[in-house]
Amino acid sequence: MNSVDGENRRPLGLYCHVPFCADACDFCTFYQEKPRRDDVTRFLEGIERELVLFPPERPADTFFWGGGTPGLLAPAALERLGQAFLAANGQHPPDEWTVEMAPATATRDRLAALRELGVTRISMGVQSFDKETLAVLGRRHLPEQIYRAWAHTVEAAFRDASLDLIFAIPGQDEARWQADLAEAVRLAPQHISTYCLTVEEDTSLYARLARGRIAPNPEHEAALYRATWDFLCAHGYAQYEISNFAREGHACRHNINTWRMEEWQGYGPSAASQCGGQRFQNPANLGLWLDGLCTGKPVREQCVTLTPALLFSDSLIFGLRMNEGVELGQLGVRHGMAPPQALQMLADQLQQEGFLKVNGPHWRLTLEGRLRADAIAVSILDAFG
Repeated sequence: MNSVDGENRRPLGLYCHVPFCADACDFCTFYQEKPRRDDVTRFLEGIERELVLFPPERPADTFFWGGGTPGLLAPAALERLGQAFLAANGQHPPDEWTVEMAPATATRDRLAALRELGVTRISMGVQSFDKETLAVLGRRHLPEQIYRAWAHTVEAAFRDASLDLIFAIPGQDEARWQADLAEAVRLAPQHISTYCLTVEEDTSLYARLARGRIAPNPEHEAALYRATWDFLCAHGYAQYEISNFAREGHACRHNINTWRMEEWQGYGPSAASQCGGQRFQNPANLGLWLDGLCTGKPVREQCVTLTPALLFSDSLIFGLRMNEGVELGQLGVRHGMAPPQALQMLADQLQQEGFLKVNGPHWRLTLEGRLRADAIAVSILDAFG
């Protein structure tokens, strides 16, 4: 942990949403804009102003830049953005600094700029190594670009590098997915994330699948989940969250702190924050976000007061997604409330069904329980009323 304020303070993460994408992937629902030069300049000026108006409440332990495609920024723009974050953090580099990159943008000069800033972790969204699978997703990079980008990343010698993959893509059988996993392991990243494809209604992919009347296949998805967990575990990648695997000591701290319902402050259009007893989001619109900053009154949407029940239920839901599980008594003490009686009844039911292991105050989902984590989350919310 960042030692500036001692060992006992709560972790803080800073998130930056860089909204620029050259093209929208067919499955993506994140807010994004075309990278017009004037808009990039206005974005950088807005971030600098937002960091002044809404400075970190204490030195941050982690930075995370997502998008969009942060790697679309030129090296000079990456340098400017990084210096703004370091200045806001009192020139204290975070213990972990992650930047998401797309294969087509991971050039030597950009990676060198990030390494010079002190970035420790590159998260590369490859999705698949198969040309046909990439085409289904509407990804604009080709397999050869992945290998070139990965070689540049290894050459830059970041402390951590991660590959992000997607499975349950239409037309992707288990053999094709196993080939993707094997190729990821061959490249030997410190971290691998694997996400089951979720097709949202307002995406191009949804429209294409609807025309073909292709529906999700839960049994197929469950088989791919199990194959993923078995394969990566056998190759030295420990699962620490349903979708995340790492070599020892290389888990993503920023995400862990988020799942534990610590505090984070978000910068940029659509970025979310949880701090100071509130949870809120910036507008998913570059112009509206900038207008609020220009008036000195940032626009905040979806504002929610963090009640003990909300924090307790969210800590439990996201804590159970992690393999280590949760200590229910510790959550009760931390959030200042006893667990509702309905929660114990739910735990009894989940144990009988083989989805939950309870050892005193320690709760942990079984393998089959992790396959049903989303449904279990809904039941937990119901238990909190």
